[in-house]
Amino acid sequence: MIHRNIEPLLHSLAGSYPIVTLVGPRQSGKTTLAKSMFPNKPYVSLEDPDARRFALDDPRGFLSAYPQGAILDEIQRSPELPSYLQTQVDHNDQHGQFILTGSQQFELMTQVSQSLAGRTALLRLLPFTLSEVQRINPEKNHSLAATLLTGFYPRIHDKHLAPAQALGDYFSTYIERDLRQLAFVQNLQQFERFVRLCAGRVGQLLNLNNLANDAGISQPTARAWMDLLQTSFIVYLLPPWHTNSGKRLVKSPKLYFYDTGLAAWLLGLRHEEQVHRDPLWGALFENMVIIEALKDRLNAGESAELYFYRDSEGNEVDLMLPVGRQFHAIEIKAGATVNTDYFKGLKRYTSHHLGMLQSGCVIYGGDQHQARSDWPVHSWQQLRTGPKESMDPGSSLG
Repeated sequence: MIHRNIEPLLHSLAGSYPIVTLVGPRQSGKTTLAKSMFPNKPYVSLEDPDARRFALDDPRGFLSAYPQGAILDEIQRSPELPSYLQTQVDHNDQHGQFILTGSQQFELMTQVSQSLAGRTALLRLLPFTLSEVQRINPEKNHSLAATLLTGFYPRIHDKHLAPAQALGDYFSTYIERDLRQLAFVQNLQQFERFVRLCAGRVGQLLNLNNLANDAGISQPTARAWMDLLQTSFIVYLLPPWHTNSGKRLVKSPKLYFYDTGLAAWLLGLRHEEQVHRDPLWGALFENMVIIEALKDRLNAGESAELYFYRDSEGNEVDLMLPVGRQFHAIEIKAGATVNTDYFKGLKRYTSHHLGMLQSGCVIYGGDQHQARSDWPVHSWQQLRTGPKESMDPGSSLG
């Protein structure tokens, strides 16, 4: 098992809180991480019918079996349990008693934050970063197309699974099991079409009216289904940056997937040459870099606030990372050859918003780093050493 980038943060918080709650997509490595870092704690999966029934029927009796704490996996399967955990940890003044994991985002975090306010730290564990993948096979450098196609779910890399088969199984499990736990969806085929339509809009502004029309559903249904995809860590919506200057800015978020491999699979891409030829090649690359930035911040315990910038004149910056009251801006380009167009967004933003940028850079699909005098140009390959190396807010603006 490789070490995860979030381990120092998890270790630190387990020494400061009686409970640590770890949420993230299915197969992001939550259970493996919890077991490896806390090997002496009893482990209970609430997916197990007997354990779940015990926890639902007699939560006090269930918890009394673990006076020194435990790892409770898929805690959302017993939604009342956090309320009873509060009483138990209050009677035992120790840190790191319980490690909770869950695969649902908003509902679980709401339950936990309301019942365990001040008693738990909340962490999000997403699938592997590029640097974590690199640790598994340090001698093997996959091409950019292969990286996008394979995605980052740990099981695919740990067990060397064929991505197409594994991602297909992942999506089938999501439709047949997770979705039924989250909501009642009458027409699963229609929902699957909706998800595939979302994949076809990677990197685009979210337009629920168009999505609803293309999927043959009402707008309220489209909104509810989009909420489901966010809750279950399938879709990530990147919000636009707003200003009080009065300048007209785009207000809709941009649509991305938490994993490029799943997005590519939903698009029907199975081979590297298909990825290169696909019109969404650039959007998938942009997706990967943005989620890498999100993973980096979450793994370091930093704010997950990420933004993009676009105004009514079409000026755009792909990614804005807050640095105090300023930003570190990143332009993301899939091309392998740097050209002057790569810097347009950064230049226009700087001229329109004086003093707002602390720094900026370009991340592109080529292999060579360029230490330019204005904005440095980083190869996507540098992400293999850790996102901070190529998304450093200290990069000079010149």
